[in-house]
Amino acid sequence: MEHANDEFRELTLLEQIESDPDVNQSTLAHQLGVAVGTVNWHLKRLIAKGAVKVSRAERKKLRYIITPEGIALRARLAVNYVETSFSLYRKTRQRVKERLADLRRDGHDRVRIVGEGDMADICRLTCLEEGISVVTDESAPCLKVDGFRIQLLEGAP
Repeated sequence: MEHANDEFRELTLLEQIESDPDVNQSTLAHQLGVAVGTVNWHLKRLIAKGAVKVSRAERKKLRYIITPEGIALRARLAVNYVETSFSLYRKTRQRVKERLADLRRDGHDRVRIVGEGDMADICRLTCLEEGISVVTDESAPCLKVDGFRIQLLEGAP
């Protein structure tokens, strides 16, 4: 998963640099939600790969230029990101469908979803598609969403 994070960060950096060559590392770090040192490390890697060039715009100000190699890398990273996202989406839906099949086998046609975020949203959509009512009733079986983990629990978690 760390590799995926690095690729996502590099993709984001390349997109930001392409849209604003005068962007500074502090701004990039804030946009990514990481330390400036992390941005510096990624930029050094992108420079070593030939994806980004650096020139001095002013005495202390740098300008980052995305190279043709960088544009190609950005395209590859974007495709990888989309493929990984769809793969995760399909795997999550399959896990939810398996939990819902267990639910139906036990004679239930409604479920309560506990959790937030994209994974919980995927659960809700899959329930609707499978004809399972999503309720707030505490006595209903529960799909508990915790990060990438989805559990089927009886009653309150």
